[in-house]
Amino acid sequence: MSVAWRIALRELRGGLRGFAVFLACLTLGVAAIAAVGSVRASIAAGLEREGAALLGGDAAVQLTYRFAEQDERTALEALGTVSEIVDFRSMAVFAEERGLTQVKAVDAAYPLYGAVGLEPEMALSVALAGQGGLPGAVMDPVLVDRLGMEPGDTFRMGDQDFVLMARLAAEPDDAGDSFGLGPRIIVLTEALDESGLLAPGSLFSTEYRIAAPEAESDALVAAIDAAVEGGRVQDKRNGAPGVAEFVERLGSFLVLVGLAGLAVGGVGVSAAVRAYLAEKTPVIATLKTLGASRRVVFQTYGFQIGMLAALGIVMGLALGALLPLAFGPLIEAQLPVPAVLGLHPMPLIEAAIYGALTAALFTLWPLGRAMDVRPAQLFRDLFTSVSRRYPVGIASVLGVILVALVGTAAAFTGMARLTLWAAIGAAGAFATLAFAALAIRTLAARAARARWLRRATTLRMALGAVGGPGSEALPVVLSLGLGLTVLAAVGQIDTNLRAAIAEDLPDVAPSYFVVDIQNAQMDDFRAMVEANPTISKMQSAPMLRGVITEINGRPATEVAGGHWVVEGDRGITYSERPPEDTTITAGEFWPEGYVGPPQISFAAEEAAEMGLALGDRMMINVLGRDIEAEITSFRAVDFSTAGIGFVLSMNPGALAGAPHTHIATLYAEPEAEGAILREISTAFPNITAIGVRDAIDRVAGVLAGIAAAITYGALATLATGAVVLIGTAAAAERARVYEAAVLKTLGASRRAVLANFAMRSALFGLAAGLVAVVAGGLAGWAVSTFVMDTSYRFEPVSALIIIAGGVLATLLAGLAFAWRPLAAKPARILRARE
Repeated sequence: MSVAWRIALRELRGGLRGFAVFLACLTLGVAAIAAVGSVRASIAAGLEREGAALLGGDAAVQLTYRFAEQDERTALEALGTVSEIVDFRSMAVFAEERGLTQVKAVDAAYPLYGAVGLEPEMALSVALAGQGGLPGAVMDPVLVDRLGMEPGDTFRMGDQDFVLMARLAAEPDDAGDSFGLGPRIIVLTEALDESGLLAPGSLFSTEYRIAAPEAESDALVAAIDAAVEGGRVQDKRNGAPGVAEFVERLGSFLVLVGLAGLAVGGVGVSAAVRAYLAEKTPVIATLKTLGASRRVVFQTYGFQIGMLAALGIVMGLALGALLPLAFGPLIEAQLPVPAVLGLHPMPLIEAAIYGALTAALFTLWPLGRAMDVRPAQLFRDLFTSVSRRYPVGIASVLGVILVALVGTAAAFTGMARLTLWAAIGAAGAFATLAFAALAIRTLAARAARARWLRRATTLRMALGAVGGPGSEALPVVLSLGLGLTVLAAVGQIDTNLRAAIAEDLPDVAPSYFVVDIQNAQMDDFRAMVEANPTISKMQSAPMLRGVITEINGRPATEVAGGHWVVEGDRGITYSERPPEDTTITAGEFWPEGYVGPPQISFAAEEAAEMGLALGDRMMINVLGRDIEAEITSFRAVDFSTAGIGFVLSMNPGALAGAPHTHIATLYAEPEAEGAILREISTAFPNITAIGVRDAIDRVAGVLAGIAAAITYGALATLATGAVVLIGTAAAAERARVYEAAVLKTLGASRRAVLANFAMRSALFGLAAGLVAVVAGGLAGWAVSTFVMDTSYRFEPVSALIIIAGGVLATLLAGLAFAWRPLAAKPARILRARE
């Protein structure tokens, strides 16, 4: 080992020539993973540091559709300073304009932490006090502009007038509000007494925040749990759980995308090692002639590649750590939550482990085959030293490294199933691209021998080079194809999603969801709808909210795991008979006029996901009252139409006496929606109409942001692929010099030689682009059909751009290394090879 170490150090004195691609690929891959991990860690640190401000207190308890009882409020006040927040949706009306808004009604203690920013600058208490005998309000600038208002104007919510005092510039506790359905308005809770917006059964939630900075979090949470029944408690350690989980999952997913880029870089690393070892053939042969064993040869070049891999990893870590700091202001401006940008060790350690495992995975194989170089190579001038022996022992080690890489990714991301499927998908993509490269070589070799191409000499020679033994098809298609495939898939999914929203929505989805229709208003509301000829269809149902707490006597979250149905409260309805167009898939719906123990009809698909069966019993907490009922039937519920769909329906007697409201959906042509909204808000000020198009647009905006993040990851993969392309072209330069010399000797002009090189490069790019379009199209179809449940149409424009990009990338890389072969003198080149 000491001999190998000395030889390795002496050889490295000659510099790092030949390892530029190796270092670039490893540096880019590690930097991408380190940068994503550092941003994710920065956000986590920001959420932890500002947890109390984001939550609005050191701890908080949220209640659904009720206020805390007096004894509960007294118990909470004994723990610290309490602030009560009421959150609900309403319609803001100004002149002829209407706008959906998310209302936050507060008390005098709000905010417990942080400060509310207003324009013009003033204290929140002054703004909410109002003027001219009217209560005040502050409003999100988006809604101010949408309604065409200015500070001092009067608007209405429900039956109450408010005066706009200021624009809402900043909320200390607004984490996650970007996922709401409407812009924010803040008013005093006491100002809503005459508005009619918080009538019994109305959809609202209350939150009681406690400022107790000296209290220990676990003890504070336990005390709140004991004081308030049926509430959801959280503390400052997780002040914005929805945002934190979203960022964590998106960050983990982007790390997996970064690993795909690192895998592409691995192709370049492997090619660079092979090219380097090919140049070292005389040295290896000399060492063996002097008695060096296979182990000494392996250790010598293993030490060299290990040191260079360490250098590449360190460079990648430095770049990945510095990028978030360099772009700190831009990153913070795009984030809805605070971030503590700085050096975070754990993401760098993770990236270093990924880089080391990937470097080992892609370098051990060419190293193992280089051990079999024979001394006879000294007397032969060959372009390659690849042995035909396959080292079984190294193959076993590679298997262990691959398992370790996948296991490490699963452990670090916390998404074992997604990691496993991503690994299977990456392996499948590599296998597909490798098969495509082999097919391209075979087809090109056959086409080169075709009679109809005999006169097209330049094209025939280019096809022969593509299909020949020294073909660059495999590294080019692998390095370029994977990045282009991700881009193609994102393009197809994004286009089909936009098409579904723009074209399919008017045919299948309602124009408005109408909520908070009081029981006494339902007949008048139905009469208004029937009298309006522009409304083609209305569906309605009574609506309550409840939490599934137990299933068969066990905690619901324990039985159903993390299923969304048991996470928080869910909409519940009741009916005498199954709704129109309902299909009962199992069991029997209760008969009309049923009087007996409570029964449940549950959504069939969700029941299967949760492992439910007929006869199972559920405990449901509705407005603080526990109702135990038996599942007697399953129904097919289609949520894709954006119509009324309840996971859980009960017989009317089970919910008798519970205060509730009704929900309705209205179907109309787009041009009639504005008039319908004005009619509803005028006749029923307390009713809220939610535009389905606006809601879906907000969801589509979030999905577009995710698609953009994935696209950036794909672009990083493409950047690594471009480096691999350059390295592949550089490695082939020596062979092209000799080839150009032979062609010139046989009478080929410089133009013909250049055309030959250009054609083969374009063919490689065309092949990679075509494979990417096919694979990306299949991925887009699968996601659109099975995940998003929408129709799929192939989008040709992005496909053509992908193909053109592949051709252009390989053409530029090939031509960049074509000038030296063109300029070489044939006599000098051929004389040196005699």
